[in-house]
Amino acid sequence: QVQLVESGGGLVQAGGSLRLSCAASGRTLSSYAMGWFRQAPGKEREFVAAISWSVGRTFYEDAVKGRFTISRDNAENTAYLQMNSLKPEDTAVYYCAADRYGLGTGYADEYEYWGRGTQVTVSS
Repeated sequence: QVQLVESGGGLVQAGGSLRLSCAASGRTLSSYAMGWFRQAPGKEREFVAAISWSVGRTFYEDAVKGRFTISRDNAENTAYLQMNSLKPEDTAVYYCAADRYGLGTGYADEYEYWGRGTQVTVSS
């Protein structure tokens, strides 16, 4: 079992930055692909970014390319999502997820473990 806990969300003005963290316990994250997803009120959950378990290949949803960066620190058992140039449309609950030996894709069904989410609100 892997337990994931997100942190770092909050209220920020448009153009600002936040760094989300996803701390894992139970097992080491080094064998897991990590993904970030988000869900805005009244909308479906959508993929944001992912990083594979082995070579650290990254993959981003088009709307966040160039603004968001996913990374991982296996020694700290933590994944991160650095979010820059935030826009009001980035407002959502952000979830991290883990997929054992995963390639880091945008398919939510491939991820076995999920955190409870952290709220990000971007004001205009």
